[in-house]
Amino acid sequence: MFLDHDNGRLHLELDRPCGAQGPLMLLFHGFTGHMEEPHILAVKDAALRAGCAVLRVELYGHGQSDGAFHDHTLFRWLTGAMAAADYAMSLPGVTELYLCGHSQGGLLVMLLASMLRDRIGGLIPLSPAWNIPEDTRRGTLLGHSFDPDHIPDELSLEPGRTLGGAYLRAAQTIYPEKVAPCYQGPVLLIHGTADETIPFVWGERAAALYRRCDFVPIEGDTHCYDHHLDQVAQAVHSWLSRQLASAGKGGNA
Repeated sequence: MFLDHDNGRLHLELDRPCGAQGPLMLLFHGFTGHMEEPHILAVKDAALRAGCAVLRVELYGHGQSDGAFHDHTLFRWLTGAMAAADYAMSLPGVTELYLCGHSQGGLLVMLLASMLRDRIGGLIPLSPAWNIPEDTRRGTLLGHSFDPDHIPDELSLEPGRTLGGAYLRAAQTIYPEKVAPCYQGPVLLIHGTADETIPFVWGERAAALYRRCDFVPIEGDTHCYDHHLDQVAQAVHSWLSRQLASAGKGGNA
């Protein structure tokens, strides 16, 4: 399905467990990602087993959503995520939102949770790339260097893929370490200890921002959990089941 909003259409996919009403998880991919990646599907299935509906969202410039990758920014992602959240809460039977995102999607949900702190039941950042804003202020993005005081019109990332300077300019203005603690609800944060894209220390630092954080290291695993995806799925399922049970919303063992 597609959802129209200010920056064009968002591609969405809704999955619901048995039952007419209950909580719903918004699930976001990362930088260059999409909703059909193995780690996204594994988390979706884990949430469904716990009794939580899942709305997967492909954001601006990614997957089947409108926009070019070159032109995407964190601000465009945030406005799209807000539109998806409004849509989710308008669905019949949805009682509460949970937010989950991987990598840049993890940074996104850290920011989004502070904006929706009165509307969500829990937050799950997966390998959150919340170092991106700080890195761009220093003149680097995922190993690619630039002059942070003279932003280029575009940055070459890999053969055939470039990113517009607007992305860098927007990222430099974001301070997740200041806004993330505004959300004081339950958090599950998962990070692979062998992550070479977003080093594990950033997961440790992110966990320290929250008052109620369950931090789950995945030993020896990568940014996308190539070796122990089953452990990620189990952590999500167990945590969500506990949250839903404690709130009287059920949950499956």
